[in-house]
Amino acid sequence: MDSLLGELQQVFRDVLDKKDLVIKPESSALNVEDWDSLNHVVLISAIEKKYHVKFGLAQLQDLKNVGDLLVLLESKLAAKV
Repeated sequence: MDSLLGELQQVFRDVLDKKDLVIKPESSALNVEDWDSLNHVVLISAIEKKYHVKFGLAQLQDLKNVGDLLVLLESKLAAKV
């Protein structure tokens, strides 16, 4: 999970244009500057493109933080194998 978190951190840095951003599993739109609704859509799109996965709307509505996103992404990647 740590390497996946590091990869996601780079996506967040690129999308939010914050080169020194550090995300943790408890990070969320509430405590990450510039993570607003528009950037959320861009983040999800960038993650889907990078990992060649597709998230359902219901899955995304259940996400509360980066940790939840990691769990969802790991399950999507495991299903591809």
